[in-house]
Amino acid sequence: MPFATHVPAAPLRPFVAAAQGYRVPANPTGLHRGLPSRHLTLVVELRAPLGVSGLGDPVAAHGVVGGLHTGPALIDASLPQEGVQYALTPWGVRALLGVPAGELRGQAFDLALLLGPEVTSLVERLRAATSWAERFELVDATLVHRLHRAPGTSGEVAPEVRAAWRLLVASRGRLPVATVAGRVGWGRRHLSERFRLATGLTPKEAARVVRFETARSMLLDARRPALVDVAMRCGYADQPHLAREWRALAGCSVGTWLREELPFVHDTSGPEPARSPA
Repeated sequence: MPFATHVPAAPLRPFVAAAQGYRVPANPTGLHRGLPSRHLTLVVELRAPLGVSGLGDPVAAHGVVGGLHTGPALIDASLPQEGVQYALTPWGVRALLGVPAGELRGQAFDLALLLGPEVTSLVERLRAATSWAERFELVDATLVHRLHRAPGTSGEVAPEVRAAWRLLVASRGRLPVATVAGRVGWGRRHLSERFRLATGLTPKEAARVVRFETARSMLLDARRPALVDVAMRCGYADQPHLAREWRALAGCSVGTWLREELPFVHDTSGPEPARSPA
């Protein structure tokens, strides 16, 4: 089974948007692009250390966490990989890892820098586990323990920032930032600064990422519409606008991504599956 999905334990659900297990072969190109999304990513890779570049300093570790970003994370996919991936909300990073999501912007980190030596123990226990269910249970237990050790951290993000995030996601990135600011009762400049500190992106950048995510979902659909229709439905001015944004955010053309990555992307119901630490 190449992928396994998991509903996180109840205490984690406000902070974990999705959880997946993966077992994938090497990519013939030797590279996997971790595309921008509205979720931060926590990956525990059980074979060789996961090598990531393109987001700040390169990192190679069994546990990797990546902040929100507006360019591709470049993952070494030259060897088969196996592990678990949790998609975290910006509030989840603060609550579970103890750092504001804004501090992780555009970077990938060795998870041990945030969680300490317990990461080594977790990797060993995950390797010894005999089922995906057992692996998910181990990761859930680790994160719930972290949540209990840091009570109250989830409340440190202003409700106006959370409301702005929800508006941008609900509108699929098409709501103007000035309108979002007005609806939450803040000025645009004040919202942009507080939003950036809390999430790592400005509201304008978040809107770009949400539009891009929507386009990606459409491209993964078996009934894939024409690019001109994707552009129109996702709020781009035209197909060339979509092409420019895709190259800027993904680091390659739509055609290159479909040709090189699509055979290794199987799940269209949630965040990008497997091997993406951001």
